[in-house]
This record gives sequence, structure tokens and C-alpha cells, in this order.
Amino acid sequence: MRRILPLLTAVSVLLSASLAFSAEIKLGGGGASIATVFAPIKDAFEKSTGHNLILLQSTPKDGLKQLWSGQVEVAVTAVGLDGMIAGAGKDGVKIDKAALQPVEVGTNKTVVLVNPANKVANLNKDQMKGLFTGKITNWKEVGGNDEPVLVIWGKNSPGQNALFTKVILDNEKITSEHLETTDYKGIKESVTSNPGAIGIDPLGMVDDTVKGIKPSPEANSPILLITKGAPSAPVKQLLDFIKGEGKKYIKE
Repeated sequence: MRRILPLLTAVSVLLSASLAFSAEIKLGGGGASIATVFAPIKDAFEKSTGHNLILLQSTPKDGLKQLWSGQVEVAVTAVGLDGMIAGAGKDGVKIDKAALQPVEVGTNKTVVLVNPANKVANLNKDQMKGLFTGKITNWKEVGGNDEPVLVIWGKNSPGQNALFTKVILDNEKITSEHLETTDYKGIKESVTSNPGAIGIDPLGMVDDTVKGIKPSPEANSPILLITKGAPSAPVKQLLDFIKGEGKKYIKE
């Protein structure tokens, strides 16, 4: 018994030390940022550090509001910070930009998604613009199958929509004959289940259920990690991981 007690005490001390150095990082914000950087590194980061990375997807503006109120420790975005602050102000949440510390951690790259059965592998800007605005209504007009074009558009991806509309559509409206879905996941699922579908999503969402075509010119934006005041030690570890080992998990 005398020998067992010191051993139990040592184990208890080690467990306590381990718990003391593990943390829960709540991160909220836009789906493009989460899909591109934070979802891909989550498992490896948690295994490497012992911290628990909780991803709370909403919108960039709502993530910033959650950060300001203390509901999350980190807000992430792929849209401009000034626009987020203005949006929060319209919701009655006044945010002091000087109190925020943004750090660029990656690049959101918007890609055009088509169904894997679609034989079209490349599209130029005019073709993309024609497809999304409804001027091109059949895939055979751009070298594809004799298949009607179905445009998929996400109602909960305003930043992505605005950037693509500006860069590729020259601010023209998408066709009124589109299928509206929810978010990035919904867009991908709709393209997967419809042979004639086309949509847009972050590069991080691309897998073998869809075919990704990079637009030219590229519709890219910086991904920001934002803290209120200086980042905590666990968040600093997250930043270091993204810049180091985490790079291999992020699609480029």
C-alpha cells in the first residue's frame, strides 16, 4: 500500500498537469474560412496540442459579434473587416476596431463546382458569366453534354456570392431560374445530385463528389483570424500550427 500511494500521487499530478495545459478554443465565423483552413487542420491540431478546437459556423458578421460578446475566443472571416463591423453596427452591436487583432492565416479561393459526370473541364470568364446569368442554358453550348444548366446559389454565403458576382459576373445578377440552397455544404450536395448543376464553393469543399474549376481571373480573398485583444497562449499555438505543420492539410 505504501508503494502504491506515491505511484497514485504521481499519476494524479501528471493528469492534473495535462488538464492544466489543455484548452478549449471556441472559433466562430464564416463557412469559407472554416472549410478552407480550420476544418482541415482540426484533428491534427487537437492531437498535436491536446486542445479542443470547437468550430461554430455562422457568418463572418455573426462570428465577430460572438467574439465581441465573449461567446467565442476567435472569429474568422474571408470578407473585409470593415464591412463586418458595419454589419454588426446595423444589428445594434458597436465594435471598436482598435480592440481587434486580425492575422491573415490563408487565402479563400472560390471555385466553380460541376457534377463529376460533366465532361467540361475548363471554362473561361465569358462562359462562366453566361452560365450563371442564364445567357447560356445548355451545357452543349460550352462543349458539354446536351443537358440543361441548373445554377445553384447559396443564400447563406453572402461574402462568397458578392466576390464572385463582382469579379466574374461584372456585377450582373445571376439567373432568376436558379435553385437556392442554404450554405456551402448544401451547394456541394446539390451539385453532386444534379448532373447539369453548377455552383460556387471554397476550394476546401472540393472532394471526389464534385469537379472543381478555378475561375480566371481568380476570385480570392484573405482569410483572417481575429481576436479581441492579444491572442491567448492556446490561440498562439493555433496560429503557429497553421503556419507550420498545418500547411500540409490545407488545399491550395
